[in-house]
Amino acid sequence: MANLDRKDLHSQFVDPNLVEVKLGYIKDRVAWETDNIIRHSYKYLYLSNESNRLAGKEAVGTEIESDMWRFGFGRLSGYGYKLGESTAIIPYYSYTLNWSNINFGHAEFVNPDDEILNLYDKSFRFGTSSEGGVRIKIIDNLMLDAGYERSIVFQRHLFWKWAGSAVIEAAAQGLLDGFISEVFESTPAAGPIVNFLLKNALAYGIYELRQDKMNWPFNSEAPIAYDQFKFGVTVVF
Repeated sequence: MANLDRKDLHSQFVDPNLVEVKLGYIKDRVAWETDNIIRHSYKYLYLSNESNRLAGKEAVGTEIESDMWRFGFGRLSGYGYKLGESTAIIPYYSYTLNWSNINFGHAEFVNPDDEILNLYDKSFRFGTSSEGGVRIKIIDNLMLDAGYERSIVFQRHLFWKWAGSAVIEAAAQGLLDGFISEVFESTPAAGPIVNFLLKNALAYGIYELRQDKMNWPFNSEAPIAYDQFKFGVTVVF
């Protein structure tokens, strides 16, 4: 379930739905010398389709339809609580790099300012996303997933500005890692929740700043932004 937006547009988008497939590998290991806390890591490739047709909706009035194919790679990590020999609850944070191809439903836009979407239409554009959520491990081979993702599609890829913004985000996340390590050393049971809250709060704040400047804090255009709730099943072989 998703919402699509760009801050400087006058017209509204038809809300799309999402279907996504991921393929990757998982590593679990005991963390911080405890028996009931694990460190979970999942690196993956993915392909998704996000479209108002999947939601069974059509444009009304000046609304804009969209159909996006997206692929990329990402990393999910988090600390979880073991509930049994093969069960666990894992709050997580993930980050992806991706490329999107969007097809908009209007050949001509009612408001001239909305014609900026022609820069995206039917062409590949670089983007990034961040997601926070919970994985519930039922048995060794099956997990249920629920998460909230914020993603942006760049109007154009300004490498050095993007790299500068990414370095700032990575440095901030690194500072959090140091603080989270201190929490684990003093109160291991609180570590997974603190890790989940702080990392996702930071990512949410940064992506909120990027709604107006895609390469915040550097001067740049607004991106196309997706906010989406995701529910899924992970099968482990």
